[in-house]
Amino acid sequence: MSQDRPGTLVDAPLGRESAYPERYDAALLFPIERAANRVPLGIEASSLPFVGGDEWWAFELSWLDPRGKPVVAVARFRLPADSPCLIESKSWKLYLNGFNQTTFAGRDAVIELLQRDLSVAAGAPVTVELFGVDDAALAPAPLPGECIDDLDVAIDRYTPAPGLLACDESDIVEETLHSHLLKSNCPVTGQPDWGSVLIAYRGPRLDRAALLRYIVSYRQHQDFHEHCVEHIFVDLMARCRPQKLLVMARYVRRGGLDINPWRATPGWTPELPARLLRQ
Repeated sequence: MSQDRPGTLVDAPLGRESAYPERYDAALLFPIERAANRVPLGIEASSLPFVGGDEWWAFELSWLDPRGKPVVAVARFRLPADSPCLIESKSWKLYLNGFNQTTFAGRDAVIELLQRDLSVAAGAPVTVELFGVDDAALAPAPLPGECIDDLDVAIDRYTPAPGLLACDESDIVEETLHSHLLKSNCPVTGQPDWGSVLIAYRGPRLDRAALLRYIVSYRQHQDFHEHCVEHIFVDLMARCRPQKLLVMARYVRRGGLDINPWRATPGWTPELPARLLRQ
């Protein structure tokens, strides 16, 4: 699949047996248009109701220096939410694996190539940072705000149910809540995607028990990480109409990659939390 021609999941390497390459090949990247999953949510590309991005971390990145010695690094990639395409995760893993036996003059050459290829695939500029495996930037920290996971609630809905959400319009607050009970499933393989979700907002006070039931309702839902976050954002805006909203998920690593999408109301550039210990 050409990088400038987005495909569909029917053509994606996800869920298929794949030979892992040992040489660099940009053609392995498989872009998928975001629009197909946004249309059912009423999201139009020309007027996105949010700003945001997708932060990817890669923990299985290695290449050879000019003398044949392996170099290892951890990479952080940032894709803008308004890019026309996301990049299918297995194709990304295959692409990165192709660096293993490829020689580079240095880290700058690796960053330059990654930024070029990923930007072409996403259809928008992608930023790349490389870290040493002991870099302080990798240190974990807890999510800010209050955890709602210990609420004593009965739950019987395991597919997205926005009708569960409730708020008190007479009580305007600004607070940050989070839960570690987010789980969705790969839209192709059905494999579980475990994550934590942070919701920061200013507006009518959210009913916390209702919010927890709603978060858990994604437990049997099959979708990409990015679209789950957008679904949550759209539902909260529609049901509770906050003046300011941030939804961020930190998903657990699978195959050496973890994905951390965030969406916020336009005009707000939130300070994003650090990595979690479970990641």
